[in-house]
Amino acid sequence: MGKEVKVEFESMAKDPVKLEEHWTQKAADVLVGKKIVKVQYMTADETEDMMWCSRPLSFKLDDGTWVIPQSDDEGNNGGVLRYSHEDEDKYDDYVMPVL
Repeated sequence: MGKEVKVEFESMAKDPVKLEEHWTQKAADVLVGKKIVKVQYMTADETEDMMWCSRPLSFKLDDGTWVIPQSDDEGNNGGVLRYSHEDEDKYDDYVMPVL
């Protein structure tokens, strides 16, 4: 990591607004306008390679990016996906669980 990048992240860490803006923009760059082209649970082998005990649902975007939920920032285990809809009656279950 270059010195300029390190200084930038250190200053962002001191400013929660800048930090949120940075990660919101990163998420937008990765996700907005993309199409989900594949959905699957991680395989047992993939889960073992990550040293996880939970197999999360993951999805592939049209640019080849895989999105894989983790339980935390450190990648200690697979995580669930929670979803919601403006119409509360549209769905009766709001979590896509790990297996």
